[in-house]
Amino acid sequence: MRAASVIAVAGLTACSLGQSGENIARAQAKATVNGVVAQRFPGVNAAPVTDCVIDNASMSEIYGLSRAALTGVTPEAVSTVMTIAQRPAAMRCISANVQGMMGAA
Repeated sequence: MRAASVIAVAGLTACSLGQSGENIARAQAKATVNGVVAQRFPGVNAAPVTDCVIDNASMSEIYGLSRAALTGVTPEAVSTVMTIAQRPAAMRCISANVQGMMGAA
């Protein structure tokens, strides 16, 4: 019984650490995407566009973009952001957020 409790706690701790790592990677990736969006689309509120891109990225893409936050934005990172932004779900999200912001202005 005690061994099962230890295993359960260890499993929960590992999940928690993994989740923290994902959250850190997402935050770093957001910084990269935000910079790319601000550079490529001046005058656009980058935050909602960034959220749409991050929400439609795979974890592999998020990890790649998070590395760019540490090492500097590369042409590959810019290409990744633009590829994700062109996905149908991302485009719908961006369109809805940009229209919502325009209606509020």
